[in-house]
Amino acid sequence: MPELARFKATGAETCFHGRHVEPQILAGLDGRNWRLADYVQRGGYQALRKILTQGMTPEQVIAEVKVSALRGRGGAGFPTGLKWSFLPRQLPGPKYLVCNSDEGEPGTFKDRDILLYNPHIVIEGMAIAAYAMGIGTGYNYIHGEIFHAYQRFEEALDEARAAGFIGPQIMGSSFGFELHAHHGFGAYICGEETGLLESLEGKKGQPRFKPPFPASYGLYGRPTTVNNTETFAAVPWIIREGGQAYLECGKPNNGGTKIFSISGDVELPGNYEVPLGTSFVELLALAGGVRAGRKLKAVIPGGASSPVLPAEQAMALTMDYDAIAKAGSMLGSAAVIVLDDSRCMVSSLKRLSYFYMHESCGQCTPCREGTGWLWRQLERLQGGRGRASDLELLKSVAENIQGRTICALGDSAAIPVRAMLRHFRPEFDALIASDSAPQPINPGT
Repeated sequence: MPELARFKATGAETCFHGRHVEPQILAGLDGRNWRLADYVQRGGYQALRKILTQGMTPEQVIAEVKVSALRGRGGAGFPTGLKWSFLPRQLPGPKYLVCNSDEGEPGTFKDRDILLYNPHIVIEGMAIAAYAMGIGTGYNYIHGEIFHAYQRFEEALDEARAAGFIGPQIMGSSFGFELHAHHGFGAYICGEETGLLESLEGKKGQPRFKPPFPASYGLYGRPTTVNNTETFAAVPWIIREGGQAYLECGKPNNGGTKIFSISGDVELPGNYEVPLGTSFVELLALAGGVRAGRKLKAVIPGGASSPVLPAEQAMALTMDYDAIAKAGSMLGSAAVIVLDDSRCMVSSLKRLSYFYMHESCGQCTPCREGTGWLWRQLERLQGGRGRASDLELLKSVAENIQGRTICALGDSAAIPVRAMLRHFRPEFDALIASDSAPQPINPGT
């Protein structure tokens, strides 16, 4: 989909509970107006100026973020203000702020667009967070396969430094904050925050045992806060307009807007920023509906690691953390993958399983060995060589991976398998009973 067409789609107001809510991160973007002058014209750096010139204390900034009910936009959904309060702000010595832009979840492409088309909103959000937690140095760790986004962010940083928004004595105040960009090399595992920290230190990107957590022992062994790109991008609006106003854009415990990356079998794939609590029906309509007028079969609502939901469940959903959890899945990264009735669920699951096998760092035996077992069993099934015992074996392997690894990659591989078997078991049974394997579906069609 052309970039400008996507921004035209996301820029529209959304009707929510009888009122119109404008996007807070993607509003006013046309694909070209990403520079500092454009951002300032849209109200950029007003929030940082408000903090530094009106004398907001760090405690007041954190309190405002808590009121907003902003939850981590990277997948975990942990309350942001609460996370900021964990950092020991008064502890002497260096403390670090890290932006997790290592976006590698299949179906997720929101952070890339924020960095490309509104990079200054991330810089401002990180500066505000640094002020709130008494941090002097920050890093933005950017996925290695989007090097053009890394280059764009570096250009934006140069502009911000030249204008005095980054560096010592920002806006003539006593507050100083230096921010650096760092690009990885495309490892999905570095999206896990401690694996990211290991990579940032120049080591192999493998997750750490926890505790200790990054708030007490993070980058270079110092207190560190890690948040997602979209999380930081939400902060300037909260400070500028107020936490209560942000909360009221969404619903209780689900404040503000959310960028949904919609892909799969839809007419208009792209990023759509809507209030949390918007119905799936409305979100699907924004994306042009199911492609070619076909029937909806299933939806993966929060990225490849979230449990799949059958069409009837998805159509009854509101898109927020609590409603999706109640339905048996999770909002995750808000990557909505739409599957129509032409899709073979065995083939779809095999593709996902191959990804997790390929991206496993190999540190934990259940994940290192188990993800390969999952994929090989699915390859045999999809190839028409399945046995009646395979489905119970597949379920058993998934159960023995989940909850038995240092990080959540093992869970991410196991959860889709268990969900597919729960909701679409007859399709697996029919394939085993059939004499011939289905024709592989070309994902580009």
